Amino acid sequence: MWARDLAEPYPYVTTDEDAAHAVRLLALHRLPALLVVDTDAAPYALVPCAQLVGRLVSDVRDHDEPAGIAGRNVADWLPPGSPSPPTVEENDDLTRVADLIARTRSPLVAVVERDGDQRWLAGVVTAARLLERLAGGGA
Repeated sequence: MWARDLAEPYPYVTTDEDAAHAVRLLALHRLPALLVVDTDAAPYALVPCAQLVGRLVSDVRDHDEPAGIAGRNVADWLPPGSPSPPTVEENDDLTRVADLIARTRSPLVAVVERDGDQRWLAGVVTAARLLERLAGGGA
C-alpha cells in the first residue's frame, strides 16, 4: 500500500491568506495542527495548535486584544522557525509514512504529487488513519 492510498483531504490555508481565517479554520474543524501551503500549493509549514494558542496569548498580552492577527497574512503571523510538514511522495510505502510520523512526532504527513520540479499537496495521512490501517481496521 502506498501513501496515496491512505491520503485524505485536510483543511489548509495558504501563506497569503488572512491569519484570522486560519484561526477560525482551526477552531471550526478542531484540527490538531495548522497546515500551510505556499501559493503554488506546496507544503510550507505545519504548526501544532498548542503553539498557535501561545501565539494568540502573546498577541493578546502585547496588544490587549486578539487583534494582533487582524490584517496579517498567515506567513507573517506564524511563529518564527515554524517547521515544514513532514512530507512523502504519493508512491512512498506505509513504512516510510509510519517512520516519518514516529520520528517527527507529527499528527500528520503531507502527501505530495510531483511533476518535474513542481510539487503540490495531494492530501495527508494522519497518525490516526495510519494507526487504523496498521491495526487492521481500515481499507
